[in-house]
Amino acid sequence: MTDQDVLARRFEADRPRLRSVAHRMLGSAAEADDAVQEAWLRLRRVDADTVDNLSGWLTTVVGRVCLDMLRSRAVRREDPLDGAPPEAAPTAGAGIPDPAQTAELADSVGVALLVVLETLTPTERLAFVLHDLFAVPFEEIAPIVGRTPTAARQLASRARRRVQSEPAELPAAPGAVRQRRVVEAFLAASRGGDFETLLTLLDPDVVLRIDQPARRLGAPADMHGRDAVARFFNGRARAARPAFVDGAPAAVVLAGGRPRVVIMFIVVDDTIIGMEAVADPEVIGGLEVVLT
Repeated sequence: MTDQDVLARRFEADRPRLRSVAHRMLGSAAEADDAVQEAWLRLRRVDADTVDNLSGWLTTVVGRVCLDMLRSRAVRREDPLDGAPPEAAPTAGAGIPDPAQTAELADSVGVALLVVLETLTPTERLAFVLHDLFAVPFEEIAPIVGRTPTAARQLASRARRRVQSEPAELPAAPGAVRQRRVVEAFLAASRGGDFETLLTLLDPDVVLRIDQPARRLGAPADMHGRDAVARFFNGRARAARPAFVDGAPAAVVLAGGRPRVVIMFIVVDDTIIGMEAVADPEVIGGLEVVLT
């Protein structure tokens, strides 16, 4: 088997996920196929041995291709060629959270979401789709949209507010209530020092991302894995209050009546697969925080 054959097999393993990303970005199956094919053509022109994370590299390329296509569409004032709801994505490659886990969230919006996404700017749309539907961290989204991670977060936040401001257009996500219950159960277990319950609520490969201002407040560096995250939160969340941040279940630590630390959760199938602790005042100022 030649090197090109090996590369083609690796690409084909990622193709369904890449097509799902492109379809949710573009709202057109034909354009999504074009974007994925362009990613393959670009992959053939590079030395794959220099790419540490092939799945992440392909996601970046597809994201940039989609961004160019959306900008071109805006200039031409064209609509998507079709409006069929995108298929659920199957398997992720290394370094990318499994999109099959996010199928419930993504499939709960379908065509209605695509309609609302058409009202967003291309960069807002890309930031929202990659982060909220595929759990791609803002550090990886930032270079795709040519912004800082903070600015990328704000793009997704604005898009999220736009999406959530159209309740008549969007069906309610069936997992929204369960997601809130999972977050509240996590906070209760953390306050009570219930280590075993914390373990049951966390995905084995859960990732906790912590920004630099939070680290200056005494938090550690980013954490990976259920045991490490559960140990860190075991007995710690006594000051955390449940909240909605940009419409999603979260937790907030207050200081002087203002949010000092915001903890955001990615919950799929009643399991926490990702968390992000933010203490940067500029970032928090761009979030919509509602205490519950």
